[in-house]
Amino acid sequence: MLAQRIFAIAMGYEDLNDHQALRSDPVLAVLTGRPPSADEPLASSPTLCRLENRVTRGDLARMSRVLVEQFIASYESPPEELILDFDATDDPIHGNQEGRFFHGYYDHHCFLPLYVFCGSRLLVSYLRPSNIDGAHHAWPILKLLVQRLCDRRGLGCGSSSAGFRLLPPANDEMVRPARRQVRAGPGPQHRPGESGRVLHAGGRGPVRHHAAEGAELPRDRVRGADLGSPARVIVKAERLVQGPNVRFVVTNLTDRTPNDIYDGLYTARGDMENRIKEQQLGLFADRTSCHAFLANQFRLLLSSAAYVLVETLRRTALAGTELAEAQVNTIRLKLFKVAARVVVSVRRVVLRLSSSCPLQDLWRSLVPRLRLIPPAPS
Repeated sequence: MLAQRIFAIAMGYEDLNDHQALRSDPVLAVLTGRPPSADEPLASSPTLCRLENRVTRGDLARMSRVLVEQFIASYESPPEELILDFDATDDPIHGNQEGRFFHGYYDHHCFLPLYVFCGSRLLVSYLRPSNIDGAHHAWPILKLLVQRLCDRRGLGCGSSSAGFRLLPPANDEMVRPARRQVRAGPGPQHRPGESGRVLHAGGRGPVRHHAAEGAELPRDRVRGADLGSPARVIVKAERLVQGPNVRFVVTNLTDRTPNDIYDGLYTARGDMENRIKEQQLGLFADRTSCHAFLANQFRLLLSSAAYVLVETLRRTALAGTELAEAQVNTIRLKLFKVAARVVVSVRRVVLRLSSSCPLQDLWRSLVPRLRLIPPAPS
């Protein structure tokens, strides 16, 4: 039933009602590992609905663990560096559901899921109510991730190897020195009416002194990396035509310049927002319309598994092809939803594609590549 739901989401069928017809699809039966049979179809919509509403917290924890394990298994050898991007987004509420709260920034009732990506690879998709700080539970999740990555891949986890960069809410202690930077201006080349900025590294101090009240900041040690140790505050004092704009990045990286940290490391996180958009728009991660909160977390994990499926296909079998950087919707339209005649016999299921299929050369090169993809971890 898990495979039935995950493959259906990847193919564009996010609704449970779709499975009233899909349960008799011979191709979907093959994908789930079952022989096509009119007498024994796949699970019906009511059966899948009962599955969603009987899921437990333990089930969700085990499914979440699989996301991390498949990420680890995707590397043949330990990488020298891993950059984990954390970000939250809004997931609109569909009715009077458990965990329903209004969020002032997004200006509607929503959930506030937390995502963790490493490049294009998804590690965590954690559904949360929206009456919390955006960093809620981020540090416990980071601690678990670092511990698991160190245990499994033998990564160096000394005090110099676990670095963080975060954009905290501003408070008076951070704003006061930044105002001096704004008044000083971006430099002698800056002329009135033009935009300009200056990056400045503030003094060191415990991270909690630079955090707004209520923000969750590190107080634990993660495998020898004291994330609660004195940290630097990078101030971006920007004078725009519309007025001053001040931002802060808190980091424990001491061997890099403010420009390296802000431009080279912090702003590079932007691609993660595209990955979140791809999952929500292309793989229906926001289709969390169940009443029970755990059932909605289950749906988010199903969407996440579908994302991992498509991302793995794109990163491996489609590498070097015209679809190597294609979005989920494009891959689905050109590869998954193509016309074919399905012939089912006693021993095999044969797919007969049209002789005018526009991507038939890609299909011919893709099939051998699919056989080379290593099996998923058990």
